Amino acid sequence: MRAILARCLPIPLLLAPLAAHAQAQAPTEEAHPGIEACVAVEIAATRLACYDAAMKRELSTPQQADAVADAARAEYGAPSLFRRDAPTVTDPAALAAIANAGKGSLLDNRWELAASSKLGIFNFRAYKPVYLFPLFATSNVNEDPFSPSLGEGGGDTPIDSLEAKFQISFKTKAVENLFGDNGDIWMAYTQASHWQVYNGESSRMFRETNYEPEVMLAFRTGWNLLGWKGRLAAVGINHQSNGRDNPLSRSWNRLVFNFGMDRDGWALNLRPWVRMPEPGGGDDNPDISDYMGRGDATLVRVLPNGHQLSLMLRHSLRGGAQSHGAVQFDWAFPLHDTFRGHLQVFDGYGESMVDYNHRATYIGLGISLMEWY
Repeated sequence: MRAILARCLPIPLLLAPLAAHAQAQAPTEEAHPGIEACVAVEIAATRLACYDAAMKRELSTPQQADAVADAARAEYGAPSLFRRDAPTVTDPAALAAIANAGKGSLLDNRWELAASSKLGIFNFRAYKPVYLFPLFATSNVNEDPFSPSLGEGGGDTPIDSLEAKFQISFKTKAVENLFGDNGDIWMAYTQASHWQVYNGESSRMFRETNYEPEVMLAFRTGWNLLGWKGRLAAVGINHQSNGRDNPLSRSWNRLVFNFGMDRDGWALNLRPWVRMPEPGGGDDNPDISDYMGRGDATLVRVLPNGHQLSLMLRHSLRGGAQSHGAVQFDWAFPLHDTFRGHLQVFDGYGESMVDYNHRATYIGLGISLMEWY
């Protein structure tokens, strides 16, 4: 197995750009129509949007941005679910209103979806949570990791049930507005490490590190479903591996789809994926999709008091002996201006790559520097 990365990246080097870009950045000022041009506009919603643009008035809430965009769509013909905005819309104010739907929403803040939210390319942005758990305990240590194609391995090394875990994650935009004012290419990297820091008998080794680079093409969408606002549709290529030699080598490549929606204080991402064939015909873990799944759903609740809750569900989407999955609950709570306390509970298969077909319950406690939103 040829791993993309062979060792951990320097943590301070990766966290510094994230911290520098955690606060909002001012978008580039755009040209706006003059007030005189708005007088001749006869459609009420379009005229209001024109005045807002002329006065450079920022819409204060995502709900207001959605209302103006919905009114513009209604007057020019609303698109159906998953359909792009109607090409018959030619009024600049109406186009601007539609392009800025949901400005300031949870997904917009993370993905720069609204036209006026875009911050340019190669800025480091948060992706998945960034955390450090000094305490990460399991109910069932995997002493002999097993793969059907590689057999067992690792049985000679004592493993403690208590260890430390940390995760770093970031993304950056490589291409902006690939199709008009929509369509961005993002590159992302996530790394999760399990450190047997309390295990002096095994030289306090790093038990497992998973490397996950990916590239995604993301689009702004504008559909409504049962009160949820569809904001994001993306497709990408994802590589995940642990960089280890046989018989502990684990890896897979996936074509991942991502559909994101949000509403007041809630965000939901649905991610089905398809595993891509291994190059050269070799496969360290041929049954990994039956354990680490063929899709997941992540629901996030952002509370006004600084607390953030998330629930991840993952499943193989198969029945019988192939039916396996996992559930993960995270709770981030205020501790300091620059970090939160973080509790994580995981139950199921595939908490890490080497444990992809091993079921256990894990509990982690520590701090987080970045959350989903």
